[in-house]
Amino acid sequence: MKKKKERPPPPPRFSSAWFLDWLRTLIFAVAIFVVFRTFLLATFVITSGSMEDTLQVGDFLLVNRVSLGSPIPLTNFRVPGYAEPEHGDIIVFRADHSPGLDIVKRTLGLPGDTLRMDAGTLYRNGVALDEPYVRRDPRSPDSTDARMVWQTAHLVPDPKRGAYEPTRDNWGPIVIPGERYFMLGDNRDSSLDSRFWGLVERKKMRGTPFFIYYSYDREALKPIRFLTAMRPGRIGPSPD
Repeated sequence: MKKKKERPPPPPRFSSAWFLDWLRTLIFAVAIFVVFRTFLLATFVITSGSMEDTLQVGDFLLVNRVSLGSPIPLTNFRVPGYAEPEHGDIIVFRADHSPGLDIVKRTLGLPGDTLRMDAGTLYRNGVALDEPYVRRDPRSPDSTDARMVWQTAHLVPDPKRGAYEPTRDNWGPIVIPGERYFMLGDNRDSSLDSRFWGLVERKKMRGTPFFIYYSYDREALKPIRFLTAMRPGRIGPSPD
């Protein structure tokens, strides 16, 4: 019978060999963590009400970074994903209008789509969309915003159109160019989204939320809200 090879004894505590073993373990653990966070999963916390009631302030999300592909740090390249954004997808992306900020919205326009909004109803390629996830506030009046001027460059040509004066609930029709996406918040009257700051580049998309791993009511009038105002009923797969 082959004699079992004995493992060498561990080095004495606080010896140079002991410190070297711990350093190798630490470097390995950090490397795994960096790869995990860079290419596989990320975390995201909902801090505004723009996606209510689908996602609520105080929801902590796990984000799948593999699906849409992950950027390789310090380069202009990406690891290819296995999916492309589709209508209705909720996506976390880097905001051009606020450098360094990640935000989450719903994908309503893909490259080549024609979009318009009439009295708050969204039309895509001439068809009114049924959007059961949308939250509206009848007390919130329609309004204009100077930031919406970006839409002018993407308007469908119309010789009968006068001066273009878009509002929050009435705009378009615009055509979405290649590699750009139109993103809207579900809380339609309280969301700063593509209507105002423009289209999202494909390369700025960071992933899709798939699981709420913690949730609490950040506005609850309770001590230590993080513990006493937990919402365990919201923990689970992220709603569509």
